[in-house]
Amino acid sequence: MSAGTAIPAERAAVFDCRVAFAETLIALAEEDERIVAVCNDSVGSSNLGGFREAFPERLINVGIAEQNMVGVAAGLANAGFVPFVSAASPFLTGRAMEQIKADIVYSGANVKLCGQSPGVSYGELGPTHHSIEDIAWMRALDDLPIVVPADPEQTREALHWAADYVGPVFLRIGRHKVRSVSGGQAPAFVPSRCNTLAAGTDVTLIANGTMVEVALDAARQLGAEGVSVRVLNMATVQPLDAEAVLDAARSTGGIVTIEEAVPRGGMGGAIAELLAERHPTRMRMLGTHQFAPTGDVAYLFDRFSLTCNGVAAAARELLSDS
Repeated sequence: MSAGTAIPAERAAVFDCRVAFAETLIALAEEDERIVAVCNDSVGSSNLGGFREAFPERLINVGIAEQNMVGVAAGLANAGFVPFVSAASPFLTGRAMEQIKADIVYSGANVKLCGQSPGVSYGELGPTHHSIEDIAWMRALDDLPIVVPADPEQTREALHWAADYVGPVFLRIGRHKVRSVSGGQAPAFVPSRCNTLAAGTDVTLIANGTMVEVALDAARQLGAEGVSVRVLNMATVQPLDAEAVLDAARSTGGIVTIEEAVPRGGMGGAIAELLAERHPTRMRMLGTHQFAPTGDVAYLFDRFSLTCNGVAAAARELLSDS
């Protein structure tokens, strides 16, 4: 494993990717006066307070009106601005799906859609606030780039890339704090390219977002048992790093995908679709397979086996079938 993954989990510092998002957006806006932020009464949860202080005239708060929010962003893009739309992912993608489809993606508007606090981040607020379907919904839209950063380094670099990219982008920014997993890799983010965090020949773990650190922990556990584990950080879900996936299918004994989302149509689904056509292999897909009950994040991760022990067990089960 890389130097960045050698720190024991219990002693590693943790970071909030939303803070990295907010700081980077301010830095980008200082360099480019076209950049504006659009939100849905979510200045606090999107960490946009600093942006509002620095650029009060460039923050548009539409209130709790997500469809209008996306429409306003499309209009701003048509006027030459570069809008970053920031809202809780369940409401951005669920309530404004038609506007995202027609006003942004179909129209090719230069809008950056930033889904905050996705997955089961809102824990006890239940399925109405969980955003487990967002990747599947966004993947259904015509070649919309989808990026799920795993740590602050990837978040910053993905934001810089999105600002320079001409066209719509969906960025999924995690809520709960994570360890740095990029391990000093430079660059930490390259669009449509995954980062190999550990080399291995027995089994491959492919994860993104908050689940990358979980995959690394599982790889350590399996490594102590003599299992050679490859770990891929698949930050870009669409377009997928097809060659890395195919190489894993050819050179390891199977693939386990781990995501804080519904695998049907999500990252797991994307990988399964690719392999079904080009190189079938054994797979296990871990994720939130159904509406989650009310409970805190740790409880929900355990329920869906999105833990070190759960991932390791899935890998052992896959290998036992060989």
